[in-house]
Amino acid sequence: MQQRIVIVGGGAGGLELACKLGRKLGAEQVTLVDMQLFHIWKPSLHEVAAGTLDIHQEGLSYEMLAHDNRFTFCFGAMNALDSVGKTVTVSSVRDDNGQELVPERVLPFDQVVISVGSTANHFNVPGAAEHTLSLNRPADAEQFRLRMLKLLTAAELRKSAGNEAQVRIVIIGGGATGVELAAELREASVVHSRYGFRRLDPNADVQITLLEGAARILAPLPEKVSTAAAQLLKERHVTIETDCRVARITPEQVEDATGRVFAADLVVWAAGIKAPDLLADLGLPTNRSGQLEVEGNLQVKGHTHIFALGDCAACPMADGKLVPPRAQAAHQQASYLVTRLMRRATGQPERNDVYVYKDHGSLVSVGTQTSVGNLMGNLFRSTWYVQGMLARTMYVSLHLMHHQAVLGTLRTGVLALARYLVKRATPLVKLH
Repeated sequence: MQQRIVIVGGGAGGLELACKLGRKLGAEQVTLVDMQLFHIWKPSLHEVAAGTLDIHQEGLSYEMLAHDNRFTFCFGAMNALDSVGKTVTVSSVRDDNGQELVPERVLPFDQVVISVGSTANHFNVPGAAEHTLSLNRPADAEQFRLRMLKLLTAAELRKSAGNEAQVRIVIIGGGATGVELAAELREASVVHSRYGFRRLDPNADVQITLLEGAARILAPLPEKVSTAAAQLLKERHVTIETDCRVARITPEQVEDATGRVFAADLVVWAAGIKAPDLLADLGLPTNRSGQLEVEGNLQVKGHTHIFALGDCAACPMADGKLVPPRAQAAHQQASYLVTRLMRRATGQPERNDVYVYKDHGSLVSVGTQTSVGNLMGNLFRSTWYVQGMLARTMYVSLHLMHHQAVLGTLRTGVLALARYLVKRATPLVKLH
């Protein structure tokens, strides 16, 4: 008897799971649901936002991936789940004018995996939801890019008229996303000045400020990594303000708890994430952050046929802490579930092994030429600090691993990554 496996969410973990199961079981048994038509590796969104990576060149079509990996793609967002009747309801798809393009659908399943990722957590800061952008989806990154280009154009015109003009960008949150975006924006501003914005001084007229509430940026990582990243950003004329707790955001500025004011034309929120609000309406157990509570085998508590992985899953570790919301965790969980779901699909007895998170360290991109990070775990049996071209090469190799997983072969993944590297080596930004 065939098993109908529905995977909701085509992020790194969900897409890898769909591709690997599809290649083994086929399109009749594996369905991927996502509200987007194209997949972008989430750690690359800061490059899309800066304009240094073209979403239309880098994006992988879900329909193409479904064809090549033998799964079915269902375009739309999950809006309901019936755990008793074992169905997932996918909402209709409408165009910008509200015209229905695809009707609502109901998908039956034997096993369902929820991997809907995360969204911005504004912590009830006044004005944050209304006046900031977050880089959670490709559409967010594209919105940021277009807004930034309009601001640069306006500043260039004011400069041409002999007036002073600046573009002031404030990034709230000194984690990996904030640090990587700040570095990428600085590189993009330099290139912009060579292509059409010749009157703008990229360092003086494009002002980038990074606000962090903790005592240092990249607070969860070793201090050596944090210090190196801060130095690299300062060399790139990025202003870093630590111990800065944002209290209010308006259309013109960001205010912190001590009364400091940071003028802003564009504000990015990178200060925290939470599970999508939809999960609270599914009738499944969730924690205070809205994540689905799962057992060690990634089954949602009390539901043997519902699984969750990635940022939306509250997965416990042996020490009682939760698995951190990292791409490497989603990748590991997808690999774990491939084996578990394959055993169910082929009628084999299930094993009692649980998912064990393996921390291989963290790498943070600080522009196209360098990265910083720490590598740990089974790779070196200790923690290694890496920086520069070695770290950059390792950072890019993570992208290669993802391409290999979703494109099926190492050769295909290498070719895809080669195209990516050629584009990154070309000093162009997307100006349209």
